Amino acid sequence: MEARRCILIGAPVQEGAGRPGCDMGPSALRAAGLREALRELGFEVEDRGNVTPPPPPPITHPNPAVKQLPEVAAWTRALAEAAFEASGAGFPIFLGGDHSLSAGTVAGVARHMAQEGRGLFVLWLDAHADFHTLETTTSGNLHGTPLACLTGQPGFTPFMPELAARVRPENVCMLGLRSVDPAERIALNEAGVTVCDMRAVDEEGLAPLLRAFLKRVAAADGVLHVSLDVDFLDPDIAPGVGTTVPGGATLREAHLAMEILHDSGLVRSLDLVELNPFLDERGRTAHLLVDLAASLMGRRIFDRQTRSFLQ
Repeated sequence: MEARRCILIGAPVQEGAGRPGCDMGPSALRAAGLREALRELGFEVEDRGNVTPPPPPPITHPNPAVKQLPEVAAWTRALAEAAFEASGAGFPIFLGGDHSLSAGTVAGVARHMAQEGRGLFVLWLDAHADFHTLETTTSGNLHGTPLACLTGQPGFTPFMPELAARVRPENVCMLGLRSVDPAERIALNEAGVTVCDMRAVDEEGLAPLLRAFLKRVAAADGVLHVSLDVDFLDPDIAPGVGTTVPGGATLREAHLAMEILHDSGLVRSLDLVELNPFLDERGRTAHLLVDLAASLMGRRIFDRQTRSFLQ
């Protein structure tokens, strides 16, 4: 892998969400200066544009609540292929798009890492578990299912593309949870996923929880994919998302997480998901995501510039 090369891949997916607007996320992140921020850090940046899915397959599911399954399946297939190709050429950053995109991006990265002989770990920064299956979802919105899908939970075959390499549930850490449905809670316990909800963050601190997980990744000689959902953040600082839950990570907690991740040297790919510019305030959330991505890629606190109120 070319360590100083970032590959931007737009994933304008909104079929998995309950309201429109996420398809504008990639454009908002580009307009907020993601490419420029990465170049300032010394990276070569290749923007491969937006992925285009194939025609959706003619599939239906017995659960009548499930929405847009053919479209999400098509996106998953296309993004898995794009992620697999990009993972061998640099550090892929996937610009979302709702969180259903991770069923494809993580699957593609996992396939590449399996060929390298490396185990893939996933850090899921989110208010929600996204661990519903096609049978248990009641909303039918498939941005609530990607983590169950990519860890190979039952019921996704033959409706979703077959996994070339699944992520082991014990290789997943969820950080920042504060809205989990009963069916997901049972499934998470049975699967062995590491869950650090906001109570754990409040009681133990974000840094010790994150470092404990990173220690496990390093001990296994693994690599890490980070999937950052806007609603991991408190809506007071990140309003541009359709699934706000009060009590999320503060600005400083979020930057601390990114800085610790950078220092670990373990991160090989990144999702930026659920940005809905239609709900944002003058690009506030898009700029914050760009700042967090820059922290993950090496920008230090002393390097930050003052942003004027009118900017």
